[in-house]
Amino acid sequence: MSIPRRLILGATAVVALLLTTTTTAGAAQGPELPGFATAFLYSQGNPDVDPPGANDWTCKPSAAHPHPVVLVHGTWENRYNNFAKMSPALKRAGYCVFALDYGDTELNGFGMHPAVKGTGDIRTSAKEFKRFVDKVLAATGTSQVDVVGHSQGGMMPRQYLKFEGGAGKVRNLVTLGATHHGTTLSGIATLAEALKLLGMSGLLIGTAGVQQAKGSEFLAALNAGGDTVPGVAYTVIATKFDEVTTPYQSTFLTAGPGATVKNITLQDTCLLDLSDHLALPYSDRVIAIVKNTLGGTTNPVPCVPVLPVV
Repeated sequence: MSIPRRLILGATAVVALLLTTTTTAGAAQGPELPGFATAFLYSQGNPDVDPPGANDWTCKPSAAHPHPVVLVHGTWENRYNNFAKMSPALKRAGYCVFALDYGDTELNGFGMHPAVKGTGDIRTSAKEFKRFVDKVLAATGTSQVDVVGHSQGGMMPRQYLKFEGGAGKVRNLVTLGATHHGTTLSGIATLAEALKLLGMSGLLIGTAGVQQAKGSEFLAALNAGGDTVPGVAYTVIATKFDEVTTPYQSTFLTAGPGATVKNITLQDTCLLDLSDHLALPYSDRVIAIVKNTLGGTTNPVPCVPVLPVV
């Protein structure tokens, strides 16, 4: 696959930032960046940095924002390049923000770049997520977190909620282009299944990629008995221009007993929004929706042009 032009154009800006890494509470943090392209390039040379504003383990939630926010990256992404804009925006809004890497051991033996995460078995990743949430709760002295996840990072926490004791520890789950009901990857995964190649392709795309294919055994088990668990408020953000979670409607959830679901399609309220899959965490409109959701507010969400990454 050719490198998107936006990645090439952003290279010069990223090189200038390579030596500007700062630290907060002892953890290396990368710079705030406006888009996925530049953040992706920065992470290639700095694969283990935190997104700005995240993972200050001394942070104590305020009365206005009493729940810490945990950011969960998607497949082949990492905590920095997925949230280099959203994390500092939430920090400035007064939240304690935390972000983890997960699922990054499976493909190490195949020479995968260390910035590539989220490839391992999603069931194992949910256990990693459980340990991280427990650490956040202990550090902040709180009983619940809010979770914002992109792609696999929106769906994997549902495995935690359903099978890893997460029910009761999550107040809000906000998902961005999440693979809740699988994806055809614009037909590629469907073709691989028809040709019985999914098992082989796992060597290349990781177990998580196979598990997110529409009709996988993993998704059948996850969604059996309903999409939700009681006590959690789910907000599902979708874009009609999603080329990874396809069809985009497969991201929507149906509320079960004791849960609420709000399914949002960005273009229903703004035709200027051309967000694709990778643009979602960097959209000012998405960030505004996330703030409203976490804060229980109804502030206006701007209708401004948002361009796709790819």
